[in-house]
Amino acid sequence: MFGLFKKKTETEKLQDEYKKLMEQGFKLQSINRSDSDQKYLEADAILKKIDSLK
Repeated sequence: MFGLFKKKTETEKLQDEYKKLMEQGFKLQSINRSDSDQKYLEADAILKKIDSLK
C-alpha cells in the first residue's frame, strides 16, 4: 500500500520500454521482417542504456 505512489526509476522505465519493443518486434516478425529487425535494434540500444546505468 505504501508503494502506491512510488515513482518508477529510470532503469524501470527503460526496462518497460525494452519489453514493449521486444514484443512489437516479435509480432512483426511474421508480417514484416525489416520492421521487426528495426524494433530489435531499438530494443538493443535501450538494453545498452540500461547496462550503462548499472
